[in-house]
Amino acid sequence: MDIAAAVGDALLNGASDAIVATDARGRITLWNPGAVRMFGFTADEAVGQSLDLIIPEALRARHWAGYRHAMASGASRYGQGDLLSVPALTKHGARISVEFTIVMLHDAGHVAGTVAVMRDVTKRFEELKELRRRAAQQAGSSS
Repeated sequence: MDIAAAVGDALLNGASDAIVATDARGRITLWNPGAVRMFGFTADEAVGQSLDLIIPEALRARHWAGYRHAMASGASRYGQGDLLSVPALTKHGARISVEFTIVMLHDAGHVAGTVAVMRDVTKRFEELKELRRRAAQQAGSSS
């Protein structure tokens, strides 16, 4: 048994975290079961589509500027294990909060695309927002 292959297969085919790969143009090339669960699009619906599928419209220009820079430089500022926290969209238009890391894909010395591992942190984000709201109310009422 090739343990590395078994681990890779288990991670890619698991439904806990979304794993999404893109080509250098930002077209989706891999959409695992976790991405189906998180975003609601089947692999058939997502593969070949632009990442705009899950990026809120107001954030697209900023996203694509960063994406083009990463493709040109071959590096992402989030590629060293740093988490990026952003809003994303589901198939039904719901806005969710995701955290993710990015790995750059290289082919023959050229940047070929990216792989992002994403986790839905909407529940934690909403709980934190509520705690901050309550703290602000308490601070305001004790003044």
